[in-house]
Amino acid sequence: MKKPNKDAVGGPVALTCRSEETEPLRDLLAKIGDKWSILLLVSLSRRPGYRARFSELQRLIDGISQRMLTTTLRQLERDGLLSRHVFAEVPPRVEYELTPLGLSLLEPMRTLVHWIGRNWDVIKEARVGFDRRNR
Repeated sequence: MKKPNKDAVGGPVALTCRSEETEPLRDLLAKIGDKWSILLLVSLSRRPGYRARFSELQRLIDGISQRMLTTTLRQLERDGLLSRHVFAEVPPRVEYELTPLGLSLLEPMRTLVHWIGRNWDVIKEARVGFDRRNR
């Protein structure tokens, strides 16, 4: 079995398991850790000015329903990760843009995506081994 890459080895995470410390972590990870939020943030990060219209986002994110896109956008707006801009036109135009807080989340997301890329073969190999042992 291949060993995982060790280029980002650090000490233990400075967090205990007491609920007053883990509650904010669990709350925010439940919101931004779902696939739609991540895909939405990534999609916005690739648009000029980190901004896109609702319909453009729906086209960019394969498989997302209008309802799920609306729900996810509202949650990310509520958490301050993106802002909503309404233009008084007919029909009304609505655009969503990453806020400075949302932009600051892109770097840790890139780190996670790179980690997955570097270790995906090891993860797949571990899954195969686990499945073989547990048949």
